[in-house]
Amino acid sequence: AVRQHGWSLKWAADPLKGDRELVLEAVRQNGGALQWAAAPLKGDRELVLEAVRLDGWALCHAADPLKGDRELVLEAVRQHGSALAWAADPLKGDRELVLEAVRQHG
Repeated sequence: AVRQHGWSLKWAADPLKGDRELVLEAVRQNGGALQWAAAPLKGDRELVLEAVRLDGWALCHAADPLKGDRELVLEAVRQHGSALAWAADPLKGDRELVLEAVRQHG
C-alpha cells in the first residue's frame, strides 16, 4: 500500500513505522509520510532528505539535529520556501538559504 500511497503509513502498526525500508518507500511516494515514521527514523539523514526533496514541509517532522543540516534545509526550501520556518535558528540567518526561500515562496 505504501508504494502506491505513502500516507498509508499512518495506519500501519507501530513496529512497521520503524521499518526503515518501508518508511523509505512511503516517503518516496509522499514526503509528508515522514510524520508517521518512528522517532529514530526521523533522525535518519538519508530518509529525511528523500522526504524533503518531495515535500519541503516534511522538514517540520525531522529530528531537531537535522533541522540544522544546511544541505538538508536547502533541499527543503528549494521544494517549499516556507520550510525555512522549521530550520534551526542559525540557518535562518544564512543569506543563501533565505534568498532561496524567497525565490520559492515570495
